Amino acid sequence: MRRFFAVPVAAGVVALVAAGCGGGGGGGSAYGGSSTTTKPAAATSATLAVGKTGLGRILVGENGRTLYLFEKDKTPKSTCNGACASVWTPFTTTGTPKAGAGVDSAKLVTSKRSDGKSQVVYAGHPLYYYAPDTKAGDTTGQKLDQFGAEWYVVSPAGQKVEGGAS
Repeated sequence: MRRFFAVPVAAGVVALVAAGCGGGGGGGSAYGGSSTTTKPAAATSATLAVGKTGLGRILVGENGRTLYLFEKDKTPKSTCNGACASVWTPFTTTGTPKAGAGVDSAKLVTSKRSDGKSQVVYAGHPLYYYAPDTKAGDTTGQKLDQFGAEWYVVSPAGQKVEGGAS
């Protein structure tokens, strides 16, 4: 009788351990990645929107996360690759990006990255998330000087916002 009972209990314990160790459910990233990453996943049709922060009205991507421009980017082609792109995650799309309310669709295009992905570009600026910004309204990357130039949040007009970090 004990053997019969032990098999279902052991199977149940294995299932619980596997569920606890798997990366699939629940408490991971809100951006569609695995539970060990905070990088947003590329959306089929990325939507660029306008959000309000302590720096004013700025461009935001998925889940209202702040988007930045990199002053080293002098053209729509990104210069942030490798280690840079692991901290400053490119805002990519696998479809045509969409303009949300307050975003000028005429300024919205994509550019092919060195890794082959399509990065969303607004008013000539490739757009990026800053990995330490974990929720809507975070602007901790503002005015940071990393990877050879400064980073700024972007206004709906497509200009860098000069305000200080928040």
